[in-house]
Amino acid sequence: MARKSPKGDPVQDAPQVAEVQHAAAGLPAIGHTLRIAQQQMGVRRTALTLLRVNQKDGFDCPGCAWPEPEHRHKAEFCENGAKAVAEEATLRRVTPGFFAEHPVTDLATRSGYWLGQQGRLTHPMYLAEGAERYEPVPWERAFDIIGEELAALDSPDESVYYTSGRTSNEAAFLYQLFARELGTNNLPDCSNMCHESSGSALTETIGVGKGSVLLEDLYKSDLIIVAGQNPGTNHPRMLSALEKAKNNGAKIITVNPLPEAGLERFKNPQTPQGMLKGTALTDLFLQIRLGGDQALFRLLNKLILDTDGAVDEEFVREHTHGYEEFTEAARRADWDETLAATGLPREHIEEALAMVLASERTVVCWAMGLTQHKHAVPTIREVVNFLLLRGNIGRPGAGVCPVRGHSNVQGDRTMGIFERPAPAFLDALEKEFGFAPPREHGLDVVRAIEALRDGKAKVFFAMGGNFVAASPDTDVTEAAMRKARLTVHVSTKLNRSHAVTGARALILPTLGRTERDLQGGGEQFVTVEDSMGMVHASRGRLEPASPHLLSEPAIVCRLARRVLGPESATPWEEFEKDYATVRDRIARVIPGFEDFNVKVADPAGFALPHAPRDERRFPTATGKANFTAAPVEFPDLPEGRLLLQTLRSHDQYNTTIYGLDDRYRGIKNGRRVVMVNPDDARDLGLAEGSYADLVSEWKDGVERRAPGFRIVHYPTARGCAAAYYPETNVLIPLDATADTSNTPASKSVVVRLEQSGTD
Repeated sequence: MARKSPKGDPVQDAPQVAEVQHAAAGLPAIGHTLRIAQQQMGVRRTALTLLRVNQKDGFDCPGCAWPEPEHRHKAEFCENGAKAVAEEATLRRVTPGFFAEHPVTDLATRSGYWLGQQGRLTHPMYLAEGAERYEPVPWERAFDIIGEELAALDSPDESVYYTSGRTSNEAAFLYQLFARELGTNNLPDCSNMCHESSGSALTETIGVGKGSVLLEDLYKSDLIIVAGQNPGTNHPRMLSALEKAKNNGAKIITVNPLPEAGLERFKNPQTPQGMLKGTALTDLFLQIRLGGDQALFRLLNKLILDTDGAVDEEFVREHTHGYEEFTEAARRADWDETLAATGLPREHIEEALAMVLASERTVVCWAMGLTQHKHAVPTIREVVNFLLLRGNIGRPGAGVCPVRGHSNVQGDRTMGIFERPAPAFLDALEKEFGFAPPREHGLDVVRAIEALRDGKAKVFFAMGGNFVAASPDTDVTEAAMRKARLTVHVSTKLNRSHAVTGARALILPTLGRTERDLQGGGEQFVTVEDSMGMVHASRGRLEPASPHLLSEPAIVCRLARRVLGPESATPWEEFEKDYATVRDRIARVIPGFEDFNVKVADPAGFALPHAPRDERRFPTATGKANFTAAPVEFPDLPEGRLLLQTLRSHDQYNTTIYGLDDRYRGIKNGRRVVMVNPDDARDLGLAEGSYADLVSEWKDGVERRAPGFRIVHYPTARGCAAAYYPETNVLIPLDATADTSNTPASKSVVVRLEQSGTD
């Protein structure tokens, strides 16, 4: 039977610590999944809903973007995917009565966990200027309020349109179309905070800002390197693919500052053998110091160059550019510098080299551990160098594999959610819709916060997500949002961003992935693109949480009709009634989507074209894959300081907090913990179980403090520490970003630990 939402915020000031686990999934994952699902949905609804997740006739999981195999298990979901579904399909409701009981000042004191546990939003809600509480508002009045504020702007560029990765292809295409017809490219998205570094590096080097592998390539590989990624928590279904690759003979090297249970051993809950024993995944664990990845790959590249016959000379000659400059830089790689940068013993790097040289087909997977550093882009370019040297792009079983986080974050970018659109995309948009879209680049996430802070942006509109909690420099971000004239959030559930508002605020409740979408043209479906460029349909089946919800496409279409008025020649009303008409337009604007409605009728979906993968053609400025030769960088750590990475707990997806435990790391009943190597803790006088404030140090001299964190002695790399976000986002300076991509550098924050008043 489903439980009611918690009345009070749980106390989190005394986290407990148990033993670290060395295997992921298995019976505990099944038990935890069923318990959480039943608490939110009840028994019958749990069974009906979970059996439709990621099925060909079902709905796409609103969690991660890992692709589905051709032959799907009846339970084609993971523990954290089930949590995401349960929170969306919950029977709990946030009605106007809830807002009458809880003024905004009260909501602002609540934890993200408590807010999310309250349930689904049921009505459009409006916070008037000077008001203490949100009140229900008719949809038409909500659109009028937005229209009034937009009409009062001196320029459309004073408005910002953020997108979360949950947004469907159809909604994203309509959303960017509205913004550009209005006259702005201010389309920041969650990619700006995660894989922007990947897109920047890959576009420059191979000509396509996406991964070059399909699931089948993992199964065919000889060697898989998983760098800066924790799939056991963040992409659990990836473990099944790694297990299959291992069974086919692949070796796996893990490169990470923390040992992670999922990469040690995977107990597949879908097989008896998996449940009992599991599969050891990692063959070699390189426990690297934070930010040392570029130095590691640079030295491996030098060692490959120094090995007779190791370079695929024919591939390099026929398909690459810049080899000579790269080799000159690579040959200067220094063992002593690399050992200092990585913290690795020499014999581990030599063992990795032997595995690399023995592999004919190598895949490198990565996530935020590579993308969120100042030197993230050159690091990923060095990974590309590594693969190019041995011809490991454009052949089966080999390639680049940036593992995207949110379920349609890659699709949103494909649909045009980007502040720096390609001229060819704008040309196609202009030809199809008959208006001249703006050509000047817009604002990404960091620059949008700066614009709000400086009074240059006055209206903020978010299509999903939890912008305030996800963004860096929490105090600066919240102050910036409060300077806006109007903040608008299209949401399914409550989150922190609803409590940090502009002078006026709107919450617009929307359908979830699990829910049936009925429009004037009948029942609709939407589409998504996974992390490997596969596009497929998603069909909800549940009755909507409230009759007052609108779908994301409907919200955009009605907003556009109100704001753009009859002068717009775009058939917004037609688009709202029948999403197939949206897909017809996508087919004429975006390459690879020709005959979109025909292709997506295939239950398995279809793969978007990828020139490097499909034909070893590299659409770069040189017409070839580009070697690069950036100087090697790694963070400098002053005496008595630690290098902090922010990360997720196992009871968390992005900023959504499902619970207060991190089962695999042995943390229970609290999130304010900092994991410190025992030797570092001893040197710094940090006793296990004591409390400290985390204080970040940055060139601006501003003190950024996260108080009251329990010290946990943990096997991190020496000199490195780890703590959960969003609690530690307060420590990340707004201008501490990656070169080129402008992604917040959340994985290399210099901190000092001071004794806390909590002790």
